[in-house]
Amino acid sequence: MNGASPGETSSMHSATPPTEPATPLATGPSLTPPFDDPVLIFGLAMVIFLVAPLVLKRYRLPGIVGVILIGAAIGPNGVHLLERDATIQLLGEVGLIYLMFIAGLEINLNQFIEYKDRSIVFGLFSFVIPQAIGTVVGVYVLDLTVAAASLFAAVFASHTLLAYPVVNRLGIATDEAMTATIGGTILTDTLALLVLAVVIASIDGALDAAFWLQLGVGLTLFFVGIWLLVPRLGRWFFRIHDEESYFEFLFVMAVLFICAFLAELVGVEHIIGAFLAGLALNRLIPESGPLMNRIEFVGNALFIPFFLLSVGMLVNVGVFLEGTGTLVIAASLIVMVLTTKYVAAWATGRVYGYDRDQVLGMFGLSVGQAAAALAIVQIGFEAGVPGFDQNMINAVVLMILVVSLVSPALVERAGSALVRAREHEEYDPSDTRQRILVPVSERSKYKESLLDLAFTIRNERDDEAIHTVAVVRPDANARTDAKVARAEALLEEMEAYASSAEVPIEEHTRVNHNIASGIVDSTVENRITTLVIGWDGARSRTQQVFGHTIDRVLSRTTQLALVGRVRERLNATRRIVLVLPPGIDHNDGFSEALHTVKLISEQTGAPIRGLVIDGDRAQCQRLFGLVEPDAPGEFVDLNDWDELLATLRDDVRSDDLVVCMSARRNDVGWDPRLQSLPKSISTLTNGNFVVMYPATEERADDRQFLRFS
Repeated sequence: MNGASPGETSSMHSATPPTEPATPLATGPSLTPPFDDPVLIFGLAMVIFLVAPLVLKRYRLPGIVGVILIGAAIGPNGVHLLERDATIQLLGEVGLIYLMFIAGLEINLNQFIEYKDRSIVFGLFSFVIPQAIGTVVGVYVLDLTVAAASLFAAVFASHTLLAYPVVNRLGIATDEAMTATIGGTILTDTLALLVLAVVIASIDGALDAAFWLQLGVGLTLFFVGIWLLVPRLGRWFFRIHDEESYFEFLFVMAVLFICAFLAELVGVEHIIGAFLAGLALNRLIPESGPLMNRIEFVGNALFIPFFLLSVGMLVNVGVFLEGTGTLVIAASLIVMVLTTKYVAAWATGRVYGYDRDQVLGMFGLSVGQAAAALAIVQIGFEAGVPGFDQNMINAVVLMILVVSLVSPALVERAGSALVRAREHEEYDPSDTRQRILVPVSERSKYKESLLDLAFTIRNERDDEAIHTVAVVRPDANARTDAKVARAEALLEEMEAYASSAEVPIEEHTRVNHNIASGIVDSTVENRITTLVIGWDGARSRTQQVFGHTIDRVLSRTTQLALVGRVRERLNATRRIVLVLPPGIDHNDGFSEALHTVKLISEQTGAPIRGLVIDGDRAQCQRLFGLVEPDAPGEFVDLNDWDELLATLRDDVRSDDLVVCMSARRNDVGWDPRLQSLPKSISTLTNGNFVVMYPATEERADDRQFLRFS
């Protein structure tokens, strides 16, 4: 201060007014509507997301309708508790992107590929018929422009699988007609969203030759680039991060929003990019895994409800009292969506010979409307498309309300009839329910990977817990209690991991001088049907095949057993290489084992390449087609075991999963060379491999894995 010049002193004095009054402290959030406190807004939203579905569930109404209706009631056109401000719009936009992403993730690509001709035909019928009729009605009945009428038709030309939970509960997802409907979703939604992109461009006056060239080239580069790059990037990321963590979720979110942004760059809506991102990551995110559970949990609990709330706040309830405009549009939408979707299902049924129940199921599943319809009408409203006003939004909400009641009821009726017909045609199934046992020890380095393998083969319809067991040898120095405590802690870690996938676990800790005996006793006491055992690939002094303990477990059990070295994440699997030794197709448990391999393919999205050693390739291919579920696969002949080893050495990559179908000693399909094969595979390949032992006794329910037609 003493060294300051007079000019500097004057400047400092002038910068700090001596008589400035103190700023008053904040008096707290305002309780006068509309609320502007972010904490209160978020808390109110959480209450809505909790209460609305619970209340509507009592009346058997979809929860999404409740959130939309409450949004309309508390929004600026209702009692005005909340403004549809930038925060609500941002969260609603994120929810819309997230909704389309999950739609892409949940489509079964294997089923789509297996029945791609049926999916394409139904998808075209289900889009073209509503699009053509809706456009004509929009122009000549509702007096819309051609562009607006096209967008009006696109609202119901797509479909949302609202009734898919009914299909999943009844177990009819593998029915050919249901598969065609599910696969057709890809085509209908993509075409409807492309109509949206073209109409929005025409509103902006950019519908010229340059637009079509940019759209064509941009979409081609975008689709091809995403389809080729994202799966490779995903496999690389999941391979280098071998432990389940929040980094995987963040990676998926980064891919989602980058793809959504890139879609806007090439001239289409971001929801197309989100949908394509879901398709590109579809094979890398198993439906039953922890990552998928986290994605669905965050979406269903947070982002998607915000989208529904945001859409609801666009609804103006007062419009219903101002005239019949909304009712006319709503009636047009409801009549056309019911009529055109039924015609599409009927036409597909005529082409492929589906019966009445299958046609009714296709109609019920495809008549559902939610995601794409809400997205199209919202974007059309915000872009100022002529005719897309409050009346149109309210009409679409009414349509969704009606079809959300009709769709599940139709699928329930048709699905129940399909189940009854299937039970009448097939043999009576056994009462045996799938029960999986995963033995672990303190030396188990990849216990989470073993659980992932168990998740992929678990039958969710049985709703059985996965059993885990740790066998502890008693200690002469009175340290058995400490060993048991460590074993229990190990099992608790596995339970925590399984809980992230919402898979129940039953823990068993046993004390036995003989580890193999403890595992075998656990299989008997818990009526285990399937064993999933880990092997480190190391050579043992007492080794016959795997080692003393595993060999004894296999010799003393008759259940289906999977012995695997699973070090890498299963969702990064590029291909399944299935090794079939001579005569294994005559084994009593072959159908069940093949069913298990196809479950792994279904969950990982990896195609199957069968290597048939000195056997009947055509017979194996035929049996493969008879076993459920559907999975892409091809089979090739190998002359002998030496050719197999050469193939494994030269053609198998580290991201392949090798599955060797083996047999217990003296059982059908057993060969002495099978004893040394696991060790050979462990030295020839760096990736995951599983040796699968079919059940050694014919089980009455083995035929349940076959498809009867």
